[in-house]
Amino acid sequence: MKHRILVVEDEAKLRRVIELQLQAAGYEVDLAGTAEEALRLADRASLVLTDLRLPGMDGLELLRLLRRQDELLPVVVMTAFGSVEIAVEAMKLGATDFLPKPFSLDHLLTVIQKALEVRALRDENRSLREELGRRYTFDNIVGRSPAMQEIFATILRVAPTRATVLLAGESGVGKDLIARAIHYHSPRRDRPFVKINCTAIPENLMESELFGFEKGAFTGAVASKPGKFELADTGTAFLDEIGDVPGPIQVKLLRVLQEREFERLGSNKTRQIDVRIIAATNRDLRAALEEGTFREDLYYRLNVVPINIPPLRERKEDIPFLAEHFVRKLAPELGSTATSISEAAIQKLMEYHWPGNVRELENVIERSLVLCSGTVLEPSDIKLEASPRAVKSSAVPFLPEGYTLEEYEQALIREALRRADGNKSQAARLLGLTRNALRYRLSQMGLEDRGA
Repeated sequence: MKHRILVVEDEAKLRRVIELQLQAAGYEVDLAGTAEEALRLADRASLVLTDLRLPGMDGLELLRLLRRQDELLPVVVMTAFGSVEIAVEAMKLGATDFLPKPFSLDHLLTVIQKALEVRALRDENRSLREELGRRYTFDNIVGRSPAMQEIFATILRVAPTRATVLLAGESGVGKDLIARAIHYHSPRRDRPFVKINCTAIPENLMESELFGFEKGAFTGAVASKPGKFELADTGTAFLDEIGDVPGPIQVKLLRVLQEREFERLGSNKTRQIDVRIIAATNRDLRAALEEGTFREDLYYRLNVVPINIPPLRERKEDIPFLAEHFVRKLAPELGSTATSISEAAIQKLMEYHWPGNVRELENVIERSLVLCSGTVLEPSDIKLEASPRAVKSSAVPFLPEGYTLEEYEQALIREALRRADGNKSQAARLLGLTRNALRYRLSQMGLEDRGA
C-alpha cells in the first residue's frame, strides 16, 4: 500500500514542486493551502508535511489539533531559516522532525522516509503490546476450579493498584503467567515488564545486574550500564524465586520497596524509580524467616497481597480444560494431525500425579501431538513418566534409636557434605535445601568457617 503524504503549504509554487517530487518517489499526495483545509484531509494521511507560517491558523496550532486526532501520525514541519526556535517549540509539541528552508528535495525525501519508518516501528510495537495483552487475558489462563477463580478475582482487584504482590506456589504452576496477567491488566500495561530470575544471576553479579554500575566500578566495567530496576522504571519488575536472594541484596531490595530509590554500583548518586514489584517463590518463606535466611522486614514488604497458587494435583478439575486448551493452542503450531483429545486420554491425565504441574502437562500434550498419527489424541498417545511418584506410606519413619532430632539432622548434613566432597551447593541439593539454608545450619553447627 502506498503512503499518502499531506502537504500543507500556502505558497503554490513550492507546494507543486514538493508534490511532483513526492509523486516521483512513489507517494500519493494530498495538498492543502491552509491549516483548516488540512484538518479535513488529515484522517487519510500517513504523514503530514506542513509549513509553520500559514494564513489563518498557524502550523503550531495545526500540530496541536493533529496530535489530538492521532498521536501516532508523523508530522514534519518546515520553517524558514532563522526561525529554529519555532521548530524547537514544534518538536516539544510532538513534531517528528523539521526542515529548515531552503532544503534540498533529496533531504526532504530522506526526512520523510525516516519519519515513516519510525511510525512503522511504533505501529509494530503497539501491535506487539496488544498481542501480549491478549495473550495474558483470562481466556488464556485456564482455571475453572474455585481456587483459580478466586485468584482471577484477586488479580482484578489488585491489578489497578501499585500494591506489591507475592506469588507462592510450586515450580510449573504458572506464577510467571499470573505476574504478567497482573501487569497487562494494570495501568502500566504499555510500560516495561522486566523479569528477574534471582536463581539465574550469580551472587557476585547480582548487585550490578539489579542496580547497574558506573564505568570503572570494577575490573571490566568499561562503560556505565543501567540495572534491571532502571529498565523497569514506570513499569513492573517481576522478581522470580525471591527466596534465593542473598542477605546483602535483601537490604538493598528493601530500600527499593520502601524508598523507591537506589544507587548504581560505584556511584554515590541516588536514583529515584517508579516501579511496581511482583515477587514469586516456590519456597516457604516463613520457614526461611525462622532459619534466619530471609529478612523479616523484607518479607512483610513483599507480602502485601499474597496469592497462593495451588499445585495441579489439588485442582484436577482444571485438567480437562487445560488439556483441551493446549491441544487447540499447540496443534496448529506443530502442524499436528490431531485436533482434539478423547475422554479416555483425559482420564489417563487425571490419574497422573503431575509433579511438574501445568508446565509438565503442556509438555506432555506437546510431545503427544508430535508423535500422534491420528486426528484425536488417545490414551496410547499420552506418554507419561515411566515411574510415577510412589505413594507415601502411612507409617512415618521415626528417629533412629539413640539420636535426638538435632543430632540426626547434623548427621544427615555431614553425610551430605561427605557425598558432595565438601561442595555446599551440591550438598544443599541432596538435602532439598537452598545454599543459604544449608549455610545457616552449618553456622549453627560451628562448621561454616571451617570450609565444610
